[in-house]
Amino acid sequence: MSGTRTFRVVATSARVVTGVAVAAACVLGVVTAVHAPWPVIAHEPAQVEVTPLPGDSILVCNGDLRALGRDSSAPLDMQSAASPNRTIGGVSGDPSSQGLAAPDLEGAGQVPVLTGAVDGRSAPLIAGAESVTVAADDLAGFAALPCGAPRLESWLVGGSIDTGTEDLVILTNAAHVPSTVTLSVYGTTRSTRTVVVPSQTQIALPLTSVASGHDAPVVKVNAVGAPVRASLQSSLVRVLDPAGIDLQDSIAGPQQNSVLTGVQAFAPSGGDAEMTVLRLLSPGADATAKVRVYAEGETATADEFTVPLTAALPTQVSLTGLAPGQYTVEVEADAPVVAAARQQDGFGLDSDFAWVTPAPEIATEALFAVPAGPDARLQVANTSNAEATVTIEAVDGRQPQELVIAAGETRSIAVEARATYRLSTTAPVHAAVTMTSPGALAVMPVQASAATEKAITVYP
Repeated sequence: MSGTRTFRVVATSARVVTGVAVAAACVLGVVTAVHAPWPVIAHEPAQVEVTPLPGDSILVCNGDLRALGRDSSAPLDMQSAASPNRTIGGVSGDPSSQGLAAPDLEGAGQVPVLTGAVDGRSAPLIAGAESVTVAADDLAGFAALPCGAPRLESWLVGGSIDTGTEDLVILTNAAHVPSTVTLSVYGTTRSTRTVVVPSQTQIALPLTSVASGHDAPVVKVNAVGAPVRASLQSSLVRVLDPAGIDLQDSIAGPQQNSVLTGVQAFAPSGGDAEMTVLRLLSPGADATAKVRVYAEGETATADEFTVPLTAALPTQVSLTGLAPGQYTVEVEADAPVVAAARQQDGFGLDSDFAWVTPAPEIATEALFAVPAGPDARLQVANTSNAEATVTIEAVDGRQPQELVIAAGETRSIAVEARATYRLSTTAPVHAAVTMTSPGALAVMPVQASAATEKAITVYP
C-alpha cells in the first residue's frame, strides 16, 4: 500500500514538472513569434520609367514702347513711342519668329514670339532681348527687357501711381485660345480686376486703372485658359522734364530666399538720399525678412538689417549709406516673399531709373542675349558655400571667358552688345546683365534655361 502511494506521488510530480516545462516552452514560443518577422504577402505594382519628350521652347518679347495720353482728345489711347532693337540667338541657330497683334497700340509693329524647335530629346536653348532708347518731351531714357516665357501665375513687384508716372501693365497671350487674366493688387487696400486677353494678342492697361490708391503696389497676375507674359512699363516726368523709362519683367512667385544681383548705388542727388529702395511683400503671412547687401568683389556684408512684414501689405525700405558701386542684395525670410529694388542715377532731365528683380538660381547652364545699348557687364553672385567656376561663351564661337568666384562673392565681366552667350557653372549662381551710362540704366536677370526632361514613373 505504501509502495503504491509512493509511486503515485512520483508520477504526479513528474506530470507537474512536465506541465511547467510545456507552459514555459509555449510562453517562450509566443514571445519569440511576436519579435520574429511574420511572412508578408505583397504584390509589386506594374510600373515603367518614361522620359517625356520636351516641347518647343517659347519666348515672348515685349514689342514697341508705348506712350499714353499724347492725344488730348483721347487721353487713354496709346501710341507707339519707339520700336526696339532686338537680339536673338540659340545654340542650334536663331529661333524662328512669329508676330502677334497689338490692336490697342496705334502705329505699332508686331510683337515677336520666338520658338526653338525640339532637337532630339533635349530642350533647345534659345534667348532674346530687346532695348529701346527714346528722347521725347514726355518720354526719355533707356530700357531693356529679355524675351520671357509665359506663365499661369506671375508677379509684378514695382511701379508707381504717383504724380508724373505713367506705368502700364502689359499682357501678351501667344496661345491659340483666349486667356482670362485676374489682376490682384496688394497695397493699403486690396483690389482686383479681370480682363480677357484674346488669342495671339497683346494688350496694356494703365497701372492706375487697377492700383488706384496704392503707394507701393504689387500685382499678382493669374491666367486661366492660356499662360500670358506679364511685364511692366514705367516712365517718369518731374515737373516738365522726362526723368527715365524702364521695362520690368514679372517674377514667377514668392520665395523664402531671393537674390537681386546687378543692383547699383549712386551718389545722392539734389539732397535726396533715396537713390536705391527695396520693395518687399509677404502675401500669405506676417514675416521677418533679413536683408544682406554685398559689394562686388567682397565676401563681407556692406549692410545688414531686418524688416518686419505685415501679411499682404507691401513695405518699402531705403538702402541708404551705400557707397557708389555694384551690389548684390540677398533677402532671406521666414515666409515666402516677393522683392524688387529700384535704383536711379539722378533726378530730372538726363537721368534714368531701373527696377531690379530677383535672379533665378542657375545650377548648370543658361543662354542669354545682350541687346544694343550702353556698356554691358554680366554680374554673377555666388551665394553658395563652394567656389564656382563660371564660363561665358558667345554662340558665334568667340574665345570663352572664365570667372572663378569664391563662396559668397560677386564678380562681373564685360560682355558685348548684340551678342548671345552661353553661361555654364560648376556651382549654383545668380546672374544679371547690367547696362549703364549717364542717363541710361537697365538690369536684366539671366533666366534659367529649360533642362532636359526628367524620367517619371508611370503606373498603368
